[in-house]
Amino acid sequence: MNQLATVLSRGAFGIQAPPVLVEVHISRGLPGMSMVGMPETAVKESKDRVRAAIMNSGFEFPQHRITINLSPADIPKQGGRYDLPIAIGILAASDQVKIDRLKETELVGELALDGSLRAISGVLPVASAAAYDQHALLVPDDNGPETALVKSCDGVTAQNLIEVCAWLNQTCSLPKAYQPQIHRHQDHQDLSDIKGQEHAKRALIIAAAGGHNLLLYGPPGTGKTMLASRMPGILPPLTETQALATAQLASISAGGFNPTLWGIAPFRAPHHTASAAALVGGGSNPLPGEISLAHNGVLFLDELPEFSRHVLEVLREPMESGKIIISRAARTAEFPAQFQFISSLNPCPCGFFGDPKRQCQCSLGQIQHYRNKISGPLLDRIDLQVEVPRIPHKKLRQMANTKNVNREIQEKVIICRQLQQQRNHGKTNAQLQGKSIDKIIPLTEKQLDFLESAVDQLHLSARAYHRILKVSRTIADLENANEIKQKHLMEALSYRAFDRHTNIK
Repeated sequence: MNQLATVLSRGAFGIQAPPVLVEVHISRGLPGMSMVGMPETAVKESKDRVRAAIMNSGFEFPQHRITINLSPADIPKQGGRYDLPIAIGILAASDQVKIDRLKETELVGELALDGSLRAISGVLPVASAAAYDQHALLVPDDNGPETALVKSCDGVTAQNLIEVCAWLNQTCSLPKAYQPQIHRHQDHQDLSDIKGQEHAKRALIIAAAGGHNLLLYGPPGTGKTMLASRMPGILPPLTETQALATAQLASISAGGFNPTLWGIAPFRAPHHTASAAALVGGGSNPLPGEISLAHNGVLFLDELPEFSRHVLEVLREPMESGKIIISRAARTAEFPAQFQFISSLNPCPCGFFGDPKRQCQCSLGQIQHYRNKISGPLLDRIDLQVEVPRIPHKKLRQMANTKNVNREIQEKVIICRQLQQQRNHGKTNAQLQGKSIDKIIPLTEKQLDFLESAVDQLHLSARAYHRILKVSRTIADLENANEIKQKHLMEALSYRAFDRHTNIK
């Protein structure tokens, strides 16, 4: 006996799913199985799972020398995704299944000892890559709903090894991967729940309409976290392309992808004890961090100065570029990170600096050290900086507004985003850069003089200058105004209220 079989499969590196050929060669010699092609421990252990699965499924395991090559050899192989292609390769090389359908079909899946198929993580990138190469894809039954999200993918599902072999031998058909009817989780908290804070609510709407970063600061208990948590309820639903990109990142993460969240902008709120690696991502086989899992959505950092300064500084580059690159010795993984940044903080460690109702207990050195945790370059990248003051007790006694306003605001935000997509060539106002800012946001000579004077008085940077322009363009879009007016510039300037160099005497 001297047989060779090749099975198409897919590896995993970041959001990429590189093609992997599983080559199985059976030759005369002492019975044994060897595996080459940079397999990691979990892949090496598949030899025992595959042997048991083949025998428990009623097939004959060849009592010959079996060599398995996972090609290309320079791609690290990990996980149980290669169990199914290895088993089918052995059965094909020993003439127990036909090979006709293997030429245009990719296989992934982990095998149980009884031959049943178990789901793998990160199947969405696999489905996208298989569809791009115009290959069919066979996945475990539990991966079917996720595979069906890629509409161009010809996906089929199976429950066990016996079904796969029967399908290859053309004695039965396999069901198509389909997405069952799922009730989407859109139980968002309404903006009308918050009493007062009209200025902060207005800033939240502007941030949603233009995709701007937002900083909320003020004493404890004034509604900063409540305001931030209302952002998902007024954001527009994701487009098909955005939803797929966001779902792919969730699919390869440790938590996996929840199909009920399809099309909904993600809202990530990591605890302040999170490390830089937790935000950026990492590992020997890099996985996405919080900033990538917030792609096309919101990253909310509550109590911003409580985060380590080193952790905060890693946000600077992806906030500008919209991506994060994780380099390893052998390979480099790139993750998209086009997120909207929202943060909140107190004015000092005790939270009552400048509060007329409570006396601050912090020394000037403590306050300065607290504020210095937020660097000037990071603060520059935050478009809207809004004070959330203490609410008078009489206003708290008023009845809450029973009218739900999220739907009404969301419709305005959707119209505003659509206007920007048409004018900005698919970008939000916050994503405008370089020459496109001057082209899309022209100002009169009088407006330029006013803005330059204001920037000089506030000692703002060139980056802050351009962010004021972009915010003023969003304010004009909310009013459906073709040109920016003086009042739009003045309102945009009013949202640059926080200054880390404030005189704290």
